[in-house]
Amino acid sequence: MECGVGKHWTEEEVKALLSVWSEKSIRKQLRGTLRNKGIFIYIAKRLQELGVCRDWKQCRAKYKNLKYEYRTVKYAHNSGDATKTMKFFHDLDAILRYEPVLQLGAAENGRCSATEARLNASPTTDSTQDDAGNPPSAVEASKTPAFIPTVANEGGKHWTVDEVRALIHIWSDKNIQQQLEGTVRNKRIFEHVAARLRKFGIVRDWKQCRTKCKNLKHEYRSVKNAQGSGSTSKSMKFFNELDAILGHSTMEQESKSDNEESGRPPEWTEGKSEKDCIEMPGDTGEEDSVSSMSEDLQIADVKKVSDSEILEDEDFNNSSLAALEATQIKKETIDIDDDSISTTSEDRSCTPVAKRIVGADNHIPLEEARNHFKVITINDTGAGRHWSDNEVRALINIWSDEKIQQMLEGATRNKEIFEEIARRLMKHGIDRDWKQCRTKYKNLKYEYRALQKENEHLGNPRRKMRFYEEIDDILKRQPLVPSSWRYESSSLLSVSVGDVTANTGSLGIKRKTWNDEMSPVPLKKSASENTILQFQKLLTERVHTVTEGKKLLLEKLCKQEEMQDLNRTQLYADPSAIQQVPAATAPAAIAMAPAGSELKLGKKVNEGKTKEVYELPDIPGCVLMQSKDQITAGNAARKDRMEGKAAISNTTTSCVFQLLQEAGIKTAFVRKHSDTAFIAAHCEMIPIEWVCRRIATGSFLKRNPGVKEGYKFYPPKIEMFFKDDANNDPQWSEEQLIEAKFCFAGLTIGQTEVDIMARSTQAIFEILEKSWQPQNCTLVDLKIEFGVNILTKEIVLADVIDNDSWRLWPSGDRSQQKDKQSYRDLKEVTPEALQMVKRNFEWVAERVELLLKTKSQGRVVVLMGSPSDLSHCEKIKKACATFGIPCELRVTSAHKGPDETLRIKAEYEGDGIPTVFVAVAGRSNGLGPVMSGNTAYPVVNCPPLSADWGAQDVWSSLRLPSGLGCPTTLSPEGAAQFAAQIFGLNNHLVWAKLRSSMLNTWISLKQADKKLRECTL
Repeated sequence: MECGVGKHWTEEEVKALLSVWSEKSIRKQLRGTLRNKGIFIYIAKRLQELGVCRDWKQCRAKYKNLKYEYRTVKYAHNSGDATKTMKFFHDLDAILRYEPVLQLGAAENGRCSATEARLNASPTTDSTQDDAGNPPSAVEASKTPAFIPTVANEGGKHWTVDEVRALIHIWSDKNIQQQLEGTVRNKRIFEHVAARLRKFGIVRDWKQCRTKCKNLKHEYRSVKNAQGSGSTSKSMKFFNELDAILGHSTMEQESKSDNEESGRPPEWTEGKSEKDCIEMPGDTGEEDSVSSMSEDLQIADVKKVSDSEILEDEDFNNSSLAALEATQIKKETIDIDDDSISTTSEDRSCTPVAKRIVGADNHIPLEEARNHFKVITINDTGAGRHWSDNEVRALINIWSDEKIQQMLEGATRNKEIFEEIARRLMKHGIDRDWKQCRTKYKNLKYEYRALQKENEHLGNPRRKMRFYEEIDDILKRQPLVPSSWRYESSSLLSVSVGDVTANTGSLGIKRKTWNDEMSPVPLKKSASENTILQFQKLLTERVHTVTEGKKLLLEKLCKQEEMQDLNRTQLYADPSAIQQVPAATAPAAIAMAPAGSELKLGKKVNEGKTKEVYELPDIPGCVLMQSKDQITAGNAARKDRMEGKAAISNTTTSCVFQLLQEAGIKTAFVRKHSDTAFIAAHCEMIPIEWVCRRIATGSFLKRNPGVKEGYKFYPPKIEMFFKDDANNDPQWSEEQLIEAKFCFAGLTIGQTEVDIMARSTQAIFEILEKSWQPQNCTLVDLKIEFGVNILTKEIVLADVIDNDSWRLWPSGDRSQQKDKQSYRDLKEVTPEALQMVKRNFEWVAERVELLLKTKSQGRVVVLMGSPSDLSHCEKIKKACATFGIPCELRVTSAHKGPDETLRIKAEYEGDGIPTVFVAVAGRSNGLGPVMSGNTAYPVVNCPPLSADWGAQDVWSSLRLPSGLGCPTTLSPEGAAQFAAQIFGLNNHLVWAKLRSSMLNTWISLKQADKKLRECTL
């Protein structure tokens, strides 16, 4: 669903929206546009004229909700169910009746592309009829609304004709064109363009200018290509002006490419992609910033044929062209940073090339560039920021691990390896996903090998790169694989089969499935086809054996790491309890557990309505939770088979448990085993369903007559129900549960245990509620169960949490519910109705994976007045890492170097990443007050007080001049927690760690009190 809905729409607001929506021009543009931000900005302005204050996201969300609800009711009417209705149905029917009614898809949530609408449109659609049902005239049919940007987001308002003329006038400057032609990073160029526009009274930022240039360039090329194909009907404004700017460069480029192709070996041209010039329409930073003309940006990556190959820019070093080896190009979709590729990248082949380093003014002398070698491969900035030196050092440190090198050596599908690397980086407080880690690894490797190759040429000056020694130490080592693997792979690649060329060298096979075509091996013309096929078959079998061994090694390493974390975070706090866990059983067994189908199942422990539980003989203390393709309601009074539900439920449960586990909640979840099953710690289940409610609905209204649906509970309301299908799961009180004197796995359920489960239920609900908010979904209520771990004897969250376990209302609207209630509400179960329920479940499964990520950024910058404060600052950094917050350490003194202090402050203010400054200064603390008085970012003092003068020194942090808001905490951990609480306002992952920390502190105190009372008694 769309974000941006903070409060419900009143009837008057909806009527105003419908009145604007009903306009014919609005309907046409909504139906013919894929990315429609500009349309809804216009609608929001129209609504403001009518006294309705809504932003464009709220308007779009309500538009989609109304459309989805209308189609649901329309579908019911067409199916013969005339009882289902909605408000404003007739108004919506008047608007939407001529639109094609596509098959409802929960995943699309009422959305359909303009292409689909056109393909499915009938001859009687509104695209060919007016409101009266008459066909439009030819003149009307030729007119197309033009108030939406064509390609990319242009900043919220359209460019006027005068603004475009001014931009083209500046663009026509020869100096500007030359800089755009030869620059990789062009942010500063467009900042200069924006500054010149301001002299004409036009206020546009550099991103808007760059986007408009790309849009004009894209449109010009479309018209130019059409005219080149013989079509003279296609035209555009300012074509002649743009042709004067771009026409000569296009001709030069074509002639240059022709000359290059004629001078290249034939195998080079055969490996080319279909299109040398991959156009880059614009930045796609926002979801709805690109119109139907936008294209998926695909940048060519390089598949190595030899370890030493590298592709260089011809303008950079023509003399090295002859030394380059043949390459094959494959397209790979990647994310592009706002400032990563210039317009030059649109004109040239997007193969990774070596280019000049761009300085502050985008130009450095060629001789200086030659001494600092840089390979531009693919964008490695990931989340919009470059890798800092500390991040690269941490990555190289992990890369240097022998086990990691063994797995990377010869691996074809290495996603799991880089996920492990990303997880290790997170432990150091560095938040990078696996794709970013893999991309940075490739770029470092390419740059190192390119530097080696250049330095091998005689007469070529020695060039430099950062971290050369560290990478050289890693890549110059002998392969760290077992001798048998090394012998098989090396001997195989150098074998001579018939007329196959001897010693083909190390064959670089990167991320390629074994069913795909293998990399070509140079053959002599006399080689027979049978010999070639035998060689390729032998090659496939041998390398596949190597890969399987590497996979097994990866799994073992990952499981060992997981169990180490599990031991640190989940075992009972009492040392005696830890000793009760057999040291060589569960952890080692899980670490060595076979993966996938190799897992051996024991006897069936239990079977429920939607899952089965099996013992795992190879992993003592663990069970396999196998989901079923079955959906039930009313204690199995209604039961149906729903194909694919097992996989959907397993995905949802695994993601939810992973989220809670990473936050610090103790769960039975160990890892996902397959699409339909996961491994969990063996628990004796407590037969109580704990329900936490934020909004009154469902059975609560029946048990509490007089309470209206929608009543909100602050704090959330906790209820418990005894699992007894024969008596329809009666509600219990705490007293009943305590008096039952249940005992599971040796743990008696008393007041302490009941309190722990009740408090945990509330915390788990609040974490999931906060996590769903960025998805614009309201978590209405939640049902969970607890069990006692048979090894650790502690209470943990167990069973499953899937779409059967909660009520989920997108935009807080009950009519859009996506949970199992949609199945309960069915009057009749039909195949079509089950498909609708399945789409709802799939919708939830897709979005629950987004709960593990956050778009919010943040960092802590610790400023220390002296290197002697380093140990104090390291504690702050370590505490930040526990919350997943990146932390950087800097040394500066506000007394001795105020100008440098303010320069560092400006450096972090300038990149737009939310930052909390922590000032660490002993004696007279001028660092915190100076920072607080010169920045709007939060600043907190954390002085390292000494025993001698601490009582006097602290006053410099406490008593501040008026106008300064700079709190002081003496604890390094407290400073990190203060920062986490700030970032937690917009980052649900940080907030979840904070909430879990509060819960675990409360539980530890509760258990300590129980043990103390037991000893006293």
